[in-house]
Amino acid sequence: MLTSVGSLVDRMLTWLLLGALTVGSVAAVRGYHLLKEIPIGGDGSWDYMTVDPQARRLYASHGTQVEVLDLDSERPVGKVADLNGVHGIAVAPALGRGFITNGLSSAVTIFDLKTLKHLGEVAAGKSPDGVLFDSASGRVFAFNHHGDNVTVFGASDGKLVDTIELGGEPEFPVNDEKGSVWVNLEDKSTLVRLDANSLKVTGRWPTAPCEAPSSMAIDRDRRRLFIGCNNKVMAVADADTGKIMTTLPIGPHVDATAFDSETGLIFNANNGSVSVIHQDSPDQYSVVETVTTELKANTLAVDPKTHRVYLPSAQWTSPAPSTETPHPAPTRVPGTFKILVLGQ
Repeated sequence: MLTSVGSLVDRMLTWLLLGALTVGSVAAVRGYHLLKEIPIGGDGSWDYMTVDPQARRLYASHGTQVEVLDLDSERPVGKVADLNGVHGIAVAPALGRGFITNGLSSAVTIFDLKTLKHLGEVAAGKSPDGVLFDSASGRVFAFNHHGDNVTVFGASDGKLVDTIELGGEPEFPVNDEKGSVWVNLEDKSTLVRLDANSLKVTGRWPTAPCEAPSSMAIDRDRRRLFIGCNNKVMAVADADTGKIMTTLPIGPHVDATAFDSETGLIFNANNGSVSVIHQDSPDQYSVVETVTTELKANTLAVDPKTHRVYLPSAQWTSPAPSTETPHPAPTRVPGTFKILVLGQ
């Protein structure tokens, strides 16, 4: 009996210690706020952002071009121009190539990472959106949002390999660099897994209670997927079984999710805010804070070196109400495109 009581006390002390460590770790990562704005200028909407941590570059989609910034100086260093409705950006550093989806012309532009010049173009399906380079297979996957499929081609030669039917509108893809690719189907509230080598669908799971999933990030070490959903929750899924482990509250109209493996923080870019969540363990998560940002700044990328968060934005104006339009929508101020920088 004394041994049982002692064991119980030991367990209670362990739980209390773990709880204190979790509280302390969450407290230590609070305090993200706007550090600066990087003015870029120009007009046009935006979508995905991509970080190349080795080359210390940030790629930001911007209408008919991709803005390229140096992450150390946080200044523009060039652009990939002559595009047509940019959405996704992927890079293959070992090949010296990058890949950009043109949603309006249903094509993928291949460009040189050093010169930023076009190297070629690959025909895709209808409205290509997210794009992913998979180093395990040496292939590029362009997810065609209105085509309900994915175009796959060789990263080194641009040659078409196959088109995979998905049965729904694909949004945000991720991979594990071991041969598996995941994408969420926004209109079907479904998570799909692909084999990057055989190009077969190897898993299909509902994301409920997550509705209309539109973003995703991956913890490759712990095999967890973080799915941003448009019913204001982030779902955590087991990457191997597709099981939804838990959900946490986030803001409205999420369009990008990113995971910082060093800090254990997950960032969800909403319309006007970033929801920050901490991974306490593979199956336990805590809401850390909600950082106010700006209207429609709902995509982002994280620099794993500095842990800074980058979001595209612009200035907005509200037109005067009229009889025909009593509640006019805000409009972008021309020439005000910028990058918001969040940090601690």
